[in-house]
Amino acid sequence: MRRLALALAVALLPGLAAAEFPDHPINLISGYAPGGSTDIAARILADRMVAHLGPEARIVVDNRPGAAGAIATEWLKRQPADGYTLMVQETGAGAAAPNALVGGTRYDSLNDFVQLGLISVPPGILIVTNGFPGATPAATLAALRNAPRDSLTYASSGVGGVLHLQAEMLTQLLGTHMVHVPYRSGAQMLQSIHTGEAQLGIAALASAAAMLKEGMVRGVAMIGPRRFPLFPNIPTIGELGIPGFDSPGWFMLIAPAGVPQPVAERLNRALVATLAEPAVTARMLDVGHAPPPEPNTLATTHAFLARELALYHDVVTRTGVRLEP
Repeated sequence: MRRLALALAVALLPGLAAAEFPDHPINLISGYAPGGSTDIAARILADRMVAHLGPEARIVVDNRPGAAGAIATEWLKRQPADGYTLMVQETGAGAAAPNALVGGTRYDSLNDFVQLGLISVPPGILIVTNGFPGATPAATLAALRNAPRDSLTYASSGVGGVLHLQAEMLTQLLGTHMVHVPYRSGAQMLQSIHTGEAQLGIAALASAAAMLKEGMVRGVAMIGPRRFPLFPNIPTIGELGIPGFDSPGWFMLIAPAGVPQPVAERLNRALVATLAEPAVTARMLDVGHAPPPEPNTLATTHAFLARELALYHDVVTRTGVRLEP
C-alpha cells in the first residue's frame, strides 16, 4: 500500500507542479540590448502574459546581448528546465547562425530547447540613410549595384544573425561588396544608419517601424513574400527583381529542454491567449510584428523550427555564404 501511495504521488507531481506554476517570477531572456525588435516582443509578452498565468504571475525581462543572440541561447541551455527561464529567440540565433556561422553554435536549436510557440513572423526591410542616392526603390538598388567595392558600409544587429546573412546574400546577388559593421542590437544598428555612420542595412521591421514612420531612415524593400499593411507603398525585394528573399523572419518563445509537459502546455496556452487579445494584436502590428500562423502548438512550433533549419541549410549550401564569428 505504501509503494502504491508513493507511485501515485510521483505520478501526480507533474500535475501538481503545473497547478502551482508559477509561484515566483519568470525570467524572460532577450539576446539583444533594449530597444530592438526582440526586446519589443519580450516586453509586450511580459506585460500581458501574466494575465493568463494567474494572479501571482510576474515576468521580468532580462537583456543578455551579444553574438546576435547566440550568447543568451548558450546560457539558456544551461538553466534549470522548470519553466522559470524562458527566451524570445529569433531567426538568427535559432536557424541562421547554426547553419551559416563558421564553426557552428554550441547548442542544438531543435533538441536543446522546447519550442513553446511562435510569437510573430515579421518581414525584414532593406533601409538606407536618408541622403542615399535613388529617388525610387529600383534606383536605390541600382546605386547599390554600381557602388565601387567597399565604398559602402552596411550595419547589422550582430555577427551570425539572419540580418547579417541576408545582407551578405544581397551583396552577392547585386554583385558588389560592402564593409560590415555589427552592432549589439537593432536599435543601435538603426541609429547608425540614421546618423550616416552606416549607409544601409537589413533590419527587422519591428525595430525599424518607428524610425520609418518618423522619416528618420528610408525603406527600400520588404524582405518577405508580401507587402506589410503598415507600409503598403514599400515593395517586396522580389518585386524589384531580386530573388531568394521569400521567407520572413520569426520570433519564438523557448525554454531549456526537459520542462515538464504540463508546464510547457500551460505556457503555450498563455502565449496563444495573449496573442489573441485584440489590443496585443493591434500593438504588435503597429510595431511591425505580423501574427503567427495557426495552430500555434508545441508540436507545430517544433516542426516549424525543423523546416526553418532545413531552409537555412539549403540557403547556405546554395549561396556559399559563410559568416565569421
